[in-house]
Amino acid sequence: MSNRTDISITDVPHGTQTTDIAISDERYEGMLEVKDAKYAPLDCLAPGSREAQQRQRDTLEKIGYPIELCSKVVGIRFRLIPAGTFMMGSPENEEERDEREGPQHQVTISRPFYMGTFQVTQSQWQQVMGSNPSYSKGDDLPVESVFCWNDGQGYLGKLCKMEGVPKETYRLPTEAEWEYACRAGTTTRFYTGDSDGDLARAGWYRDNSGHKTHKTHPIGQKAPNAFGLYDMHGNVWEWCEDWYAAYASGNIIDPRGPVKGSARVLRGGSWYNRAFLCRSAFRFYDFPAFEWYSPFGFRLSLPAGQ
Repeated sequence: MSNRTDISITDVPHGTQTTDIAISDERYEGMLEVKDAKYAPLDCLAPGSREAQQRQRDTLEKIGYPIELCSKVVGIRFRLIPAGTFMMGSPENEEERDEREGPQHQVTISRPFYMGTFQVTQSQWQQVMGSNPSYSKGDDLPVESVFCWNDGQGYLGKLCKMEGVPKETYRLPTEAEWEYACRAGTTTRFYTGDSDGDLARAGWYRDNSGHKTHKTHPIGQKAPNAFGLYDMHGNVWEWCEDWYAAYASGNIIDPRGPVKGSARVLRGGSWYNRAFLCRSAFRFYDFPAFEWYSPFGFRLSLPAGQ
């Protein structure tokens, strides 16, 4: 089975068929609809994926928004994620589980939202910031060595201004949004299954990345999940909006983490990490203003309607 997919990455944003969006909302004035966007293939994904994609289809029909958007200036693409409920964290019997992943608890994401189809690339970072902090250089590689969470916030502010949209239109996903979007209906260790071989179909990690070369990989080369998101497992760690804290028990709606803290959440693992660190449930964190070389990047999120 090929690791390539049916969506061209090298043509982003040039060569991507887009059109203006007929939505009367100032947050979307800087966005285009990706006309050639397709639903993700389901043949190599874990159980639950088909049902999740059906919720995505139903949401599109209900709210009338495009399945995929592209920002007009920088060319960042976003996929529509439907509202839904899932079990956040991992069960106690999950292989190589970390205690920070419990207690497993029910979370409801009450509104649909858009999530970055890909991790932010070095080209997209440089267009906004005028520099490139990455160790491995390449326009279609994910930006990394985004040393601290605060750097990501600086990017968001400048991106909103460049795209001509209201402040805080673009943001980092919450930790709950990230895991919900990553799982896309699955309950397995990875959205492709439970084994390390399953992970190899979805992402770049220590055993398949050539980690001794200290190099990331171009975005979008592995299989997307049921929502059409790429590289949720591996390649680079992704900053989330939340301050890190232990999970609370009970059913929660739209959690955003504590109001203050000392470290911010990171998710997804990287090209350098072993498979268990790239699981859907694994939690990592770092201090928001601490600068050191790191395989840290991010993807963006965007509200979908009121």
